Amino acid sequence: MNVSASLTPFNNPTPQSAPMVLDTLPDPAIEGQGCPRRTRLQIDLILLAIEALELGGSEAILTFAEELDLKAIIKNRVNLWRMRSTNPLRQANIRRPLSITEAKALVVIACYMARRLTVVIRQLLAIYQQMSEKQIPLEQNLRLSNYLERFRVHFKSRMHSRRSGVLALGSDEKLDELAINLLEKLLFCTGTAGMQRFWISLFDGEAE
Repeated sequence: MNVSASLTPFNNPTPQSAPMVLDTLPDPAIEGQGCPRRTRLQIDLILLAIEALELGGSEAILTFAEELDLKAIIKNRVNLWRMRSTNPLRQANIRRPLSITEAKALVVIACYMARRLTVVIRQLLAIYQQMSEKQIPLEQNLRLSNYLERFRVHFKSRMHSRRSGVLALGSDEKLDELAINLLEKLLFCTGTAGMQRFWISLFDGEAE
């Protein structure tokens, strides 16, 4: 699928200034320069949901990084993997901080991608609500079932099975609940000031 952010490019960032698109997100009032554990976890999971929604999601993230003038932050696939591996539930968890600037870049990309997928997200949530109300098994709808299956596969292949947070999601039913919850968060990102509100929510309870 051809991916385009359809945006007018911003000026190239300089070492003294971050890309303009990041200025829309406020700096959180937290100690240190790195993101808290919960923030790192939630950012990676929201990107995991996007990858389950759209084939080639990882390549799309890199494409948006370039078109949103964030290439200086998210340079390549390895750089992106290192950022996402700050998620403490990952099999290959990297003990490095995720900087506020890196987190902002990932959130901006996730929100722009969510906007492009708004129709799909709304349709899947509507299907889920209808099937839940009628108590119809979710696997009976092909579109919803495909999304849930891809999310479970991505999650199980990338997260460490012995971590307590992963053990708590040990059943397919729990993972399906998480996948639906992430769809709701993605839809939240597409609303009025959704990107800013989602960003602030990532630090709830973490601010000084």
